[in-house]
Amino acid sequence: MKGLLHIYDDAGSLAEGVAGMVIELLTSSVDRHGNASFVLSGGGTPRRVYDILGSEEQRGRVPWSRVQIFWGDERCVGPNLPESNYRMAHEAFLQRVAIPPANIHRIQGEKPPQEAARLYEAEVRHALQVREGEFPRFTVLLLGLGPDGHTASLFPGTLALKERKRIVTEVYVESLKASRITLSIPAINNAADVLFLISGRSKSEMLGRILLDEGPLYPAQFIDPTNGRLHWCIDREASLHT
Repeated sequence: MKGLLHIYDDAGSLAEGVAGMVIELLTSSVDRHGNASFVLSGGGTPRRVYDILGSEEQRGRVPWSRVQIFWGDERCVGPNLPESNYRMAHEAFLQRVAIPPANIHRIQGEKPPQEAARLYEAEVRHALQVREGEFPRFTVLLLGLGPDGHTASLFPGTLALKERKRIVTEVYVESLKASRITLSIPAINNAADVLFLISGRSKSEMLGRILLDEGPLYPAQFIDPTNGRLHWCIDREASLHT
């Protein structure tokens, strides 16, 4: 198994534990470097984390004015639609913390996929001053795990898995009959701390295959930070096959 395994009793304690890790990692980066970056994920488990980060008890613990916010992937929808990862994070978290709008870098999913990917890559490069040919060094990057082993919008059998030069790529997912925008594998693997958030019995079998490195190779198995740490943050039900 690659990475560090953190097992929590249930989904609630998982969310609390991950929120605590995020707070610690972001504040430590701000203390050391004067800034930090946080890449958000969609899904129900991350939403629990965002609810905690935006709570009255926790929202003042991070100097949000020094944190840049990004997304690991997005559906090709507008920011006001229920399917939007941006909308979910905004409602659960971003509108409740003191973060300048200029620090929030959403994927423009309402635009054509190729254009959205190009614009988002330019946005990431500008915000983090990333030169051509280099990848950003995100401070904290959250990921989920799909039942088919996908993570972000890196799905089995898609061309996005082969992208090695771009930070952001568009991807058409045949099983969904839809396009998405996603960070590339090299961009994810250049992050300082990558946190998989996995909850529930339905994820346990796939998680077991991935942690035991059983074939075939699933997209989530490509995540292996080159100079950072990989964390598997799971609850007891998700750990049944590990």
